[in-house]
Amino acid sequence: MKVISTERSQVLGARVAASLGVELVDVKFSQFPDGESYLNRSSLDDQTVIIGSVTDNNALVELLLLIDACDTSENTLILPYMAYARQDQRFKDGEPISARAVARAVSRGVSRVKTINIHQEEALSYFDVPAEDLSMAPDIGRHLQVMGLTDPLLLAPDEGAARFVADVAAADGWDCDHLQKTRHSGDQVTIAPKLLPVEGREVVIIDDIISTGGTLATAAGMLTVQGASRVDAICVHGVLTGGAYAHLCASGVGQVIATDTIERGCSRITAADCIVRALQD
Repeated sequence: MKVISTERSQVLGARVAASLGVELVDVKFSQFPDGESYLNRSSLDDQTVIIGSVTDNNALVELLLLIDACDTSENTLILPYMAYARQDQRFKDGEPISARAVARAVSRGVSRVKTINIHQEEALSYFDVPAEDLSMAPDIGRHLQVMGLTDPLLLAPDEGAARFVADVAAADGWDCDHLQKTRHSGDQVTIAPKLLPVEGREVVIIDDIISTGGTLATAAGMLTVQGASRVDAICVHGVLTGGAYAHLCASGVGQVIATDTIERGCSRITAADCIVRALQD
């Protein structure tokens, strides 16, 4: 077995290869003058683990080229982050089901796919090969244990993320809840935990994706007013568009922590252990 990765997932790919004790395939990436992507890999084994997050359109093309370049081996695709996963159904007539289009495209040339905290698990049915979603909840839980928090309250940003946050909280029996928006008038809204008060608590808001961070920043400000002693934010996928990281810090969030499914400066939790466990099962 060897591990190969796209340029966008090269750090994660190297970590997985090191943890497995296998060779990381060398790949040279470049572009033609007209902007078309080019890559050239070194030799493969009979089995190859391909690691590549689809973060944008260029990353999708690069991943498709890499899969095609590995056509001499049996391939397992690790898709740490999958762009377009939130468009998993038609919301208006005439729209594509973008998650299905991406899933079908990357299925060709691989034997199986493993995603990480895909936005909707129903999207796994769109792959043309067996697909499994892995959870970073245990890994986030372990990271929280070394953050030095004394009595944290873990909060999901909404009811839909509550199960994931409960899985994180199970690592050490922490309290958990989800945020609930209450509209008092046309322009007055409060955001607070549904069940547990935050006064005097160290609060960690946990979600699968932080994109613009707008709602999270608003919630952090309100939680501080409600008496939280500190507010941190952790996500699996740090998309962080439109200056989201700075916006969150400016709103009073102490730490913004992401995993390396998307490689960022704030990627302080690695998905490598999660991937290695799945590959060794």
